[in-house]
Amino acid sequence: MRDVLARLDEWWGKGETVALATVVGTYSSAPRQVGASMLVGPAGEAVGSVSGGCVEGAVYELGQQVLADGRPVFQRYGVSDEDAFTVGLTCGGIIDIFVEKVDPESYAQLGEVAAAVRDESPVAVATVISGPTERLGTRLVVWPEHVDGTTGSERLDDAIRDDARGLLDAGRNGQVSYGVDGQRRGEGLTVFVESFAPPPRMIVFGAIDFAAAVARMGSFLGFRVTVCDARPVFATATRFPGANEVVVEWPHRYLAAEAEAGRIDKRTVLCVLTHDPKFDVPLLEVALRLPEVAYIGAMGSRRTHDDRISRLREIGLTDAEIGRMSSPIGLDLGARTPEETAVSIAAEMIAQHWGGAGTPLAERDGPIHVG
Repeated sequence: MRDVLARLDEWWGKGETVALATVVGTYSSAPRQVGASMLVGPAGEAVGSVSGGCVEGAVYELGQQVLADGRPVFQRYGVSDEDAFTVGLTCGGIIDIFVEKVDPESYAQLGEVAAAVRDESPVAVATVISGPTERLGTRLVVWPEHVDGTTGSERLDDAIRDDARGLLDAGRNGQVSYGVDGQRRGEGLTVFVESFAPPPRMIVFGAIDFAAAVARMGSFLGFRVTVCDARPVFATATRFPGANEVVVEWPHRYLAAEAEAGRIDKRTVLCVLTHDPKFDVPLLEVALRLPEVAYIGAMGSRRTHDDRISRLREIGLTDAEIGRMSSPIGLDLGARTPEETAVSIAAEMIAQHWGGAGTPLAERDGPIHVG
């Protein structure tokens, strides 16, 4: 829902009724991730996408139906060995879509959810997507400290609250199954939990021209971007319009303080672009010993890389710790310009995150999207 939330909140604030279609499950080579949404607006407008075009027309018709009768609908699209559904995906995958009516009466908490997302405060929305008719479409909105809404069952509410907070803490969306009255490990009722965790962080060290391009790319990919450099003449907001913040501090001190404050986690990306041993060696000593981080990349030539490895070993880092670093940073795309280099760094980050090999798709067999 995050991708259409601003428009949905605008209509909701005007008291309009909208149909919200959300991808709640994907199988095999699905074109969109769980949580992708499409709106059917009050005047028939279509906003967003659930499949990149494959089933949008059919989902739009479902949205019109939900607007007309107010009843939520769960629909699967795709092809399997046993069944051929009404509309298929050209990629051969399967997606599950839940379509529901949204207005101030049916979704009283939407304004608070939208405000939390704007403020980058964590919140999860748990919606019953299958089960008894009287519970279908009921929801809980779950914050770290409180809950609003109900499914009509206190036991079920308690179970959903705990599971939603676990998914929110992990920054994941997902389905959870229960018995019809909230029995754990039961069957008969399914809840979709959409987590709106604060965006992951990208910290770019080194206020150079390449850093400006990497910051823009990070922002484009949905990161909250910080640029850090010890030199105030270079670390200025005007030089890095793509960053959310620019910090003047020695990189290793800044990273250590952020880690101590609990602001570095397993989704955090670190791009070390200083390629100067007086900056990057103490910084990498801190970075490579962090318990959890998504990606650590360090820029430099082969000669710089070899010198960096020697210096890191001299100060006591193990081969296993050094092995957490991508150096030289980025995939081999033949990049030359700062913008091209930013693409190569982003490509390596994405490949590591999803387990991609970084090889041309034309040279591979099998599904493009796995899982």
